[in-house]
Amino acid sequence: MPSSMARTPKQAAPKPPEAAAVRSAGADDLEAIRAIYNEGIEDGIATLDYDVKTHAQMRDWFEQRSTRYPVIVACRDGQVVGWASLNPYSHRCAYNGVADLSIYVRRDARGQGVGTELMAEIEELARAKDFHKIVLHALTDNPAGRRLYEKRDFRDVGVFKEQGRLDGRFVDVIAMEKILAAG
Repeated sequence: MPSSMARTPKQAAPKPPEAAAVRSAGADDLEAIRAIYNEGIEDGIATLDYDVKTHAQMRDWFEQRSTRYPVIVACRDGQVVGWASLNPYSHRCAYNGVADLSIYVRRDARGQGVGTELMAEIEELARAKDFHKIVLHALTDNPAGRRLYEKRDFRDVGVFKEQGRLDGRFVDVIAMEKILAAG
């Protein structure tokens, strides 16, 4: 065979990342949850919060939660690589069937299916806790998050123009929702 037609050996396809183990969060997970949330603050694409959180602040947040609003974590190799929570949408009793969603994935685990695994589990928990709908608010400058929500069949409700300040400028926030069908 002429050298110009020599074949190069096949390279093995990259090994896909292992599936994350998703479980309920505990107090021992708070430092990892805090670190991941603070990455979201520092990156400026996942939250309008701009003050990084202390361990005490995260402990208070966790301890004040009711069992109706779970916090879950995704783990790989014994390390927390993402977390999600259901949160009260409103204090008004008419909204008891609506949960607000928070979801954050560690920088080095983004784009590897962790968000999808967390979303699937948190939706099942929402159904088990008799929520009718999940809503979320996301920065419009977060295309990866938007793809995740659309993949999980969240629909756009609308865009709040110049809803909050981030890095000295007003930014837009999209509202999205998903009606939870029974089981």
